[in-house]
Amino acid sequence: MVNGATEPFVVGSKSFTAVAINTAAKAGQWIKTKMGDINRVDTKYSTHDLVTEVDKGSEKLIRNLIMTHFPNHSILGEEGVEPGPEASAKALQAMSDEEYLWIVDPIDGTTNFVHGFPFFSVSIALAHKGEVIVGVVYDPTRDELFVAEKGKGAYMHGKVTAVCLDDKLADSLVATGLPADRIGALPINLRGIQELAPKVRNLRVAGSAALHLAYVAAGRLSGFWEIGLNAWDIAAGALLIQESGGHVTDTEGKPYHLAVRNILATNGHIHEELKCELVLAKATGFEA
Repeated sequence: MVNGATEPFVVGSKSFTAVAINTAAKAGQWIKTKMGDINRVDTKYSTHDLVTEVDKGSEKLIRNLIMTHFPNHSILGEEGVEPGPEASAKALQAMSDEEYLWIVDPIDGTTNFVHGFPFFSVSIALAHKGEVIVGVVYDPTRDELFVAEKGKGAYMHGKVTAVCLDDKLADSLVATGLPADRIGALPINLRGIQELAPKVRNLRVAGSAALHLAYVAAGRLSGFWEIGLNAWDIAAGALLIQESGGHVTDTEGKPYHLAVRNILATNGHIHEELKCELVLAKATGFEA
């Protein structure tokens, strides 16, 4: 018991958050040593969906470290799932009843990593009975570590993070992505971009959903949306934003949960306005 409340983040003497931080940092530093030293690049779902031996090596490292501490926990990692949205949904569904589920993206922003563009991250979240209780996003290039614990706030290197105060789209810096699904998700997201670009201060498409979400939490972005993401892209960043005072839903405004693929995450102040613009553009991803 801590201050009269149960403490869900510790098993025995092992802190879930400490393990998540240590694991993300070790994976990130290893990834950084591999920049410019990629021997092979393969495609997954499409020619735009890349995977390298570094992604696979990072996930193996992360799995090994987590299982050393928590051998009875389950892990859902991007590289352990067949490519494509249907396979991702099935993999999550298959693990939905696990008490403790670690949700891992070993390199979020692989295309950036392959090209040497320094905007990629390691994303690690822990869900307890389907609810995310720990989220860590680590940017090895800048050595920036974003950490959140449910009900305890969010931090970047020990400093509390808080969303920005922008209260209208016209004053907002908003980010999105260009999905690897060129037939389904991409055209929808492009409609959103076309609708929103004239109405916001500016748009950013930097190529790592997890890092974009961390930037919303840290007040660097006013909001982020994207169609067709996976649990490992979103889980850690969503908790960062919620614990930093922001708002996370699907693109129709329904509450966030692990199966959400069409994400809308903001400082809260512009949430409704941004959602309405996506609806207007028929860019929520839920259109018939």
